[in-house]
Amino acid sequence: MVKILLERSIKGKHVGKIVQLLRQLRVMAMQQPGYIGGETLHAVDDPNYYLVISSWESLEHWQAWFNNPERRKLQDELDKYSELPTKIRAFTY
Repeated sequence: MVKILLERSIKGKHVGKIVQLLRQLRVMAMQQPGYIGGETLHAVDDPNYYLVISSWESLEHWQAWFNNPERRKLQDELDKYSELPTKIRAFTY
């Protein structure tokens, strides 16, 4: 199993659009082979800083989702509202 951490810093005035896009990504991810679960958090001291944590059966399952054209399209949309590029890290036990 792997856990994927995605860190996002968004532009404050676009929070509603970002939340909508993050929900769309979650719904799509839930339908992907190997997806176990996930959560979306925002920092207490910075409501424009989001951390998405997802669990996958394997790194290969995550990579298949990462390379999914529909996911990439939503990521490109998210990037328009981001202050910084999304930082992605994979962890395992």
